[in-house]
Amino acid sequence: MATPAITAQPAAAAPAKQKKTLVRRLSPDRSQQTRRMVQFAFLLLNIFLGIKFFLWVRYFESRGATMYVDRPAGIDGWLPIAGLINLRYFFATRHIPDIHPSAMVLFAVFVLASLLLKKAFCSWLCPVGTLSEYLWKFGRKVFHRNLNVPHWLDLALRSLKYVLLAFFVYIVFTMSADGLIGFLVSPFGLVADVKMLNFFRYLGTVGLAVIMVLVALSVVIQNFWCRYLCPYGALMGIISTLSPVKIRRDAEACIDCGKCNKACPSHLPVDQLVQIRSAECTACLECVAVCPAENALQFSLVPQKQVPSLQVDKLASESTLTIASRWRGRALKPWTVAATLALLFFGLVGAARLTGHWQTNLSRDIYMELVPNANNFEH
Repeated sequence: MATPAITAQPAAAAPAKQKKTLVRRLSPDRSQQTRRMVQFAFLLLNIFLGIKFFLWVRYFESRGATMYVDRPAGIDGWLPIAGLINLRYFFATRHIPDIHPSAMVLFAVFVLASLLLKKAFCSWLCPVGTLSEYLWKFGRKVFHRNLNVPHWLDLALRSLKYVLLAFFVYIVFTMSADGLIGFLVSPFGLVADVKMLNFFRYLGTVGLAVIMVLVALSVVIQNFWCRYLCPYGALMGIISTLSPVKIRRDAEACIDCGKCNKACPSHLPVDQLVQIRSAECTACLECVAVCPAENALQFSLVPQKQVPSLQVDKLASESTLTIASRWRGRALKPWTVAATLALLFFGLVGAARLTGHWQTNLSRDIYMELVPNANNFEH
């Protein structure tokens, strides 16, 4: 008896993924123009402070032969360790030290900015972050690309900044209150700002070589210093994980184009997540800027609760309105970020000035003795 032939049945084809309809933005994105304005305003402020501080130092180095200008207290923003020491001393004694008090005030400004607006300090205010960003953008323009560090090496290198942060935090928080104030009032502590300036003024061969290597690496690798070595950025990143404002993606509005993922300088998988919790997110809004879809990507608070889904036969415009309703009053505009940073900065600095916790009040005689000999002081 012949065996009947068995005919193979073709496997059912997997249903094709339905392509989402792009609902284009109603208005152009202005985030990067706004951020650049803030970046360069803060950079110019730091250049002004640097020039003024240099003239102040030269007055004492010349024994009063050059023009005298008041010491710009804002230069203490470049002394984050002094800010951390002052904050630790304040927690221990409830008293703000008289030496470099503005370092603590500015430290508090940047911490609060990270708590409220993710790590916006790094991408909106930090002059080093600004220079780092434009170095890698210069490298991309010249070489048409930046180097991609392998994932395993990227993770290992990223840990370096946290190791450095842990070292400084351990040193500061294991010191007694007497030890902290003793450091601040020592000759080294009193002219720590001058020593910082002199490091760059009298840069040795080794120091110059290190800076040149860092600059070269920053040209070919995105945000090399900020991503791998900056302990200040590491601290801001840890604090930023507590921020209620995050980059958030609306899966319904997103068309899965992947542009946000490619634009992220921190190489975060923006197109695969609902919200970005990573400490590496600097709130630069580059991903938001390139997103073509209305309400797909926001720098925002938690969206309102999901409204009931519409029937399939509803118009696309009605669906768009439903998506928009989830984000109404939740998304932060770029000018809101800029205004919040300005309010924090000028508000706390103004309060410090009014309460007498801004300037280091030392006599000219003391500075006349210490500043010319700053390089001789060791801790």
